[in-house]
Amino acid sequence: MTNQINCFIACNDSTQTKKTVEQLTGSPLVKNIYLLVKKGNNIQLDGCQVIGIDSIPSSETVRKIAEKSDTSYSLIYTKDTPLEPGQYALERFFHLAESTRAGLVYADYYQLADGVRSNLPLIDYQEGSLRDDFNFGSVLFYNSECLKRAVAETTENYLFAGLYNLRLKVSQQAELLHINEYLYAEVETDTRKSGEKQFDYVDPKNRAVQLEMEAACTDHLKKTGAYLAPGFKSIAFDESKFPVEASVIIPIKNRVRTVEDAIKSVLRQKTSFDFNLIIIDNYSTDGTSALIEKYAGLDHRVIHIIPQRTDLEIGGCWNAGVDHPDCGKFAVQLDSDDVYQDEHTLQTIVNAFYEQNCAMVIGSYTMTDFDMEIIVPGLIDHKEWTPDNGRNNALRINGLGAPRAFYTPVLREIKVPNTSYGEDYALGLRISREYQIGRIYTSLYLCRRWEDNSDASLDIVRMNGYNLYKDKIRTIELKARKRKNP
Repeated sequence: MTNQINCFIACNDSTQTKKTVEQLTGSPLVKNIYLLVKKGNNIQLDGCQVIGIDSIPSSETVRKIAEKSDTSYSLIYTKDTPLEPGQYALERFFHLAESTRAGLVYADYYQLADGVRSNLPLIDYQEGSLRDDFNFGSVLFYNSECLKRAVAETTENYLFAGLYNLRLKVSQQAELLHINEYLYAEVETDTRKSGEKQFDYVDPKNRAVQLEMEAACTDHLKKTGAYLAPGFKSIAFDESKFPVEASVIIPIKNRVRTVEDAIKSVLRQKTSFDFNLIIIDNYSTDGTSALIEKYAGLDHRVIHIIPQRTDLEIGGCWNAGVDHPDCGKFAVQLDSDDVYQDEHTLQTIVNAFYEQNCAMVIGSYTMTDFDMEIIVPGLIDHKEWTPDNGRNNALRINGLGAPRAFYTPVLREIKVPNTSYGEDYALGLRISREYQIGRIYTSLYLCRRWEDNSDASLDIVRMNGYNLYKDKIRTIELKARKRKNP
């Protein structure tokens, strides 16, 4: 088989791109190579045709690619650094695409960063893989018919969400196939740790990007029957009696360095109602237990729980706290290494439940270092949430914000997944299916970033595991929402 693939290569530097072109021209499967060059740049390479573009991820670029997709398959390479295909890599892409009739094929790859070559395994795409930062690698092997059909069905002109919209549209037609083989090597220029990358999407400078991504995702949900129109169950807040109005819940294990600050920030809260602090101590061994017990002896509002079960993750500890007979009407989150912004935080959260008639409240927080000095990006407010479309857009992003608080009867009914990652996100999706989630956009607590954060520096295996779990949560939620819709 010959001339089955047209290649579309991002190009900002002819010297770098020439290396990629030399690798691709050796395959008889390749018919044409097109360079995606930003308008105004004068770049030419022998044997290549130039397509002037505004940006790689735009709808205009995708349309121009579709116009030139006169072969069975279209390979899009989204980076301008050298690409090194593995042995018979294009043949492998081609044969598996032919065998499965997949709309998009992507593969594991090798990452070259700072002179080090390392494995970069990817995860399988599923229905809930809606986040716009899903990693396909930089080689996207599209079925050209699916690509052109997706472009024909697109009416919006996206500057940032063109490629994202393309794969959503293609996923409506055919499978997105992951090859568990390392088929190429690419140079990685973003070498930040996982904890430094995860807040990029809420950086204010990316606001325009997020609005486009939301629009593309919302359109996809409508096309697939998973969109939820505005409309929520009302809450009377008088389902049963509670010993106090609110309980702050802190699950903890081995946080002797930080828990005292957290406890003090709760006890200094000034409220018009009674509250308590329930600390679920998951068998700490570093002196944390003794410190909690000291405060429990000094203040009756501090309730120290050591659960009977020994198999509890963070979510399971939350269940133990919420099920406790001393839990209040509202269960309010505080992580053991964070502190409330000021003495009015708890009052502000409880007021929001009544003002917004919601089953869950999510606030905003300020990023700090261990010494509570503000660090970039500063305030994390998740303003992408809107009352009407927040629960739809929540299916696209990987987190909903903090601190979180819940109407206890709803939380006792739904239960918290017994995991230590993503349990809060799962709750937000499940609750928002039926109830309004209230939002507070002023900072309510200080979130410390330090070496013991659970997501400070994840290796690729753990990061993939976390992402796979959240994708599965979204897949389950999508199925439930489709059933909910008439």
